[in-house]
Amino acid sequence: MPDRPSILEQEHEDFRAVARAFFDKEVVPHHPAWEEAGIVDREVWRRAGERGLLCFDVEEEYGGPGIRDFRYNMVLAEESARAGASGPGFAVHTDIIVPYISSLGTEEQKRRWLPGCVSGDIVTAIAMTEPGAGSDLQGIRTTAVDAGDHYVLNGSKTFISNGILADLVIVVCRTDPDAGHQGISLLVVERGMEGFERGRNLDKMGLHAQDTAELSFTDVHVPKENLLGAEGSGFISLMENLPQERISIGCIAVAAIEHVLDLCLAYAREREAFGKPIGKFQHNRFVLAEMATEAHIARVFINDCVMKLNAGQVDTALASMAKWWTTELQKRVVDAGVQLHGGYGYMNEYPISKAYVDSRIQTIYGGTTEIQKEIIGRMLGL
Repeated sequence: MPDRPSILEQEHEDFRAVARAFFDKEVVPHHPAWEEAGIVDREVWRRAGERGLLCFDVEEEYGGPGIRDFRYNMVLAEESARAGASGPGFAVHTDIIVPYISSLGTEEQKRRWLPGCVSGDIVTAIAMTEPGAGSDLQGIRTTAVDAGDHYVLNGSKTFISNGILADLVIVVCRTDPDAGHQGISLLVVERGMEGFERGRNLDKMGLHAQDTAELSFTDVHVPKENLLGAEGSGFISLMENLPQERISIGCIAVAAIEHVLDLCLAYAREREAFGKPIGKFQHNRFVLAEMATEAHIARVFINDCVMKLNAGQVDTALASMAKWWTTELQKRVVDAGVQLHGGYGYMNEYPISKAYVDSRIQTIYGGTTEIQKEIIGRMLGL
């Protein structure tokens, strides 16, 4: 099989060795227990921080390495996929949430929060989705009323990744109910604030070790110092940060596709039927040939997206293309992988089974496939 197209340099491969050793030692042996518990051990976050596996782009003055190179994020996604480590929500924290603080935070906010985000002492979440508002962010009903030196926050959120473990939650809320998208703001709610409650850790089809929660806010007094960005600028900030989130999901999808291909190739060589390895049957060879071709195309595509992201050249349409196409491909490839494994593919003890249930959310969160196509269509002037 030809080498996979690479945009990595030696320092990225050196980082891969650190990440691989971390997952093999600190994650893989514990992951089954975390899946049973529905949540990872908090200590794994601190150990990840000690190894330098969190928040690569945070500046040195706030405790980070100050490396703005998304190839490191991509490598971490690849090693997480190889290890089957769907529990630790590192990508949500590093790729999606902390960049809001880095880009929008005041000097005081960055000094208060970023060092803990880098060390793993602070776990973050972002609360967008509500029981009655998912893809339509303008439909959110959570409100924050100005009360002088603080806001009074009321509302509920659901499907919040890292929701149980989170110490900081960026809450998307309405500070002006009559201003449409210009009335949306971002407030940072901290663990322990009175009226901030976590509901149940949601029972999901897949990603069993990753905590996903319902959150409620009842007359929570959020200091004005916890407003992230300007009041009323939340919707614009979300639109500016969503492209990186979608490229991140694409990186996870491509890493998962390559992992599934590796699983299927190994199984096709070792599993025998009718006196020969199943990979010797033409149909199976064709299935694997298609998988390998599509994995190659996906890798070239996401590599290009990552390099454009590094150069500040990813627009909304490209991010949406990457998000929907790679995740839909992931879904198809893993389904073909289960079929190739036959009855064993349906057994939870086989990694392909876990890959199947963990993959299903990919076309939904971060904006559904349908929303991505709508965005692209609008960008085409239609």
